[in-house]
Amino acid sequence: MTSKHLRIVAAAVSALGATGVIAACGSGHVVDSPKDSAAVNHGAQLFYQRCSGCHTLSAASAEGSATKITDRERVDGPNFDERKESVQTTLYAIRYGGFSGAIMPQNIVTGSDAQAVAEFLAKYSGGGGGKTSEDSAISGAPAG
Repeated sequence: MTSKHLRIVAAAVSALGATGVIAACGSGHVVDSPKDSAAVNHGAQLFYQRCSGCHTLSAASAEGSATKITDRERVDGPNFDERKESVQTTLYAIRYGGFSGAIMPQNIVTGSDAQAVAEFLAKYSGGGGGKTSEDSAISGAPAG
């Protein structure tokens, strides 16, 4: 390899390393609450992993929705701190890709995972359940 190629490879490796460090700074996960059932806690983890990129819900440490109308993007989903959902409407949205069918992927979770997300969202959306920072916390460690 020439020195030019080595510099290019070194730059690429440095960029990838920096990306990993930056990504680790923003990573976190939801800590299970002993007050909730195993299904609701599992639903919180799944919501954080699969839904937090587009939806906001404090109980899942998720901040994916736009907070100002001027910042809104096409992929911003509803803010579930403000919008209440039931188990049935959540299962419908999961199964069919939301209500407009435009952005949300269909069946982003399925089976018992979909049921767990629906139970979690029904409990905590719209300010329901009153989950506090003591019940749900962000940790720098990966979810597991």
